[in-house]
Amino acid sequence: MSLFSRSLLPISPRRALFFCLLLATFELLTYVASDVVMPAMLYVVRDLQVPASHVPMALNAYLLGGVAFQWLIGPLSDRFGRRPLLLIGVAGFALACMVTPWIGDIYFFHGLRFIQGIGLGFIVVVSYPVLQEAFRETEAVRLMAILANIALLSPLLGPLLGSLLLEVLSWRALFVGVGLLAVLTWFGLWRFMPETIGVTRTDGSHLAPTPLHLASILSSYGELLRNARFMQGSLALGLISIPLISWIGLSPLLLMHDLGLNTIAYGLWQLPIFGGLIAGNLVLNYAADRFELDALIRLALVPIVGGLLLMLGMTLAGVKLMALIPGMAIYAFGMGICNASLYRLTLFASESGKGTVAAMLGMVSIATIGLGSAALSVLGAGTSLQTFAVAASASVGLALWPLWRLLRQKPAVAVA
Repeated sequence: MSLFSRSLLPISPRRALFFCLLLATFELLTYVASDVVMPAMLYVVRDLQVPASHVPMALNAYLLGGVAFQWLIGPLSDRFGRRPLLLIGVAGFALACMVTPWIGDIYFFHGLRFIQGIGLGFIVVVSYPVLQEAFRETEAVRLMAILANIALLSPLLGPLLGSLLLEVLSWRALFVGVGLLAVLTWFGLWRFMPETIGVTRTDGSHLAPTPLHLASILSSYGELLRNARFMQGSLALGLISIPLISWIGLSPLLLMHDLGLNTIAYGLWQLPIFGGLIAGNLVLNYAADRFELDALIRLALVPIVGGLLLMLGMTLAGVKLMALIPGMAIYAFGMGICNASLYRLTLFASESGKGTVAAMLGMVSIATIGLGSAALSVLGAGTSLQTFAVAASASVGLALWPLWRLLRQKPAVAVA
């Protein structure tokens, strides 16, 4: 509870605790909408009588929804506040999940996946800035690591849970369950979520609403596009995440469709990878107040690059699945350390309103992930483990250049 007593907002530690847990719950549900459903995608395409190539398309539609409206959500939250925007986002996500069971066409299904993905945009543009504004740097990074572990219960247990639920429920019932949980989360946020915009914080600072003018919005986005440090961090964040996100989208094809594993085996093979991600977040929670952000990112690159090199070398040598999973687990451990640190460093690369900065950060990084994942699918990464290993490693190789440029520069803006 002592961590939550250090909030910069004039709220009780109890309210801060519930508020953070509810943010994590909504993030968890946005992952659940992908991870628990992914084992069901082969049932979806079979039920809707379409080819298996639609399996990764559903994930790409979800990611595209996540990036489509961040440009607008960010400035709106800077003007009208984080609280009303997040409540709108949770409501829209819940509604889209509740409608999905009633459709019978794959393209309507992809359209609803797109709408559900918009909820991911609210996580990136509203939830993350709220944490950064409500707590100082060390507490914010530690909280993002702790809450990420809660949210990562979905990719850790989601595939296995989804596989078990499919033994007794249909894929349509899964969406109903996610929608109902989102409704409950909305009521919790309505009760406990404070506002950070227009509120005088305990350190005397005040985050004033930003006027909503199209010219100023375009000017802010133009400034961010010209901000080399911001763009380097955003591109690196997207590129370095591609192997993990692509694995979520392609592993049903690689493990179930190609290798013939059943849904339970598919779920069990996910545990080491997302267990590694959680372990990395636990290390970050310990190290956040002992190292600078750039030092944490450099530390994380060792397992990120080392794990992918192990996966690549052993997979090409013919060891296949038993080499791919440990390599991905080591890479995921590094991502657990890197993700929150790189996000914080990039968010404070500009003095613009954090809703606008988070929107552009999310648009660039998620668009990079979406395009990269689509490219991996086109290149055949879902047809063999070797092709996946090569393509995934190449994406992180591309990330090393902007990361190197980012880490060799001194911050232009103090990271508070």
